[in-house]
Amino acid sequence: MFVASLVGVFRYTELPEKFGPFVQYKASIEDKTIENEDEIAILNISGTESFHVLFLSSYKDIKEIEAELKDADAEINFSSKKILEGHL
Repeated sequence: MFVASLVGVFRYTELPEKFGPFVQYKASIEDKTIENEDEIAILNISGTESFHVLFLSSYKDIKEIEAELKDADAEINFSSKKILEGHL
């Protein structure tokens, strides 16, 4: 099991360029149109060079995020979980 750590929560217009391809990929999978003010959380997956993207408006609570990460064989660390709970 991998550990997911929060890199940051960004509005789409403030998203660092290096995360753009990950966000576009996730949007295409979810058939989501990204709005400029959407809050997007970026998680680093330890032991990989991959990032996990969360469109925060798509989740009701942290349990939904934990379930999605479990499917990706990852779990969120405690401090990242607490920060995301504050954004939901």
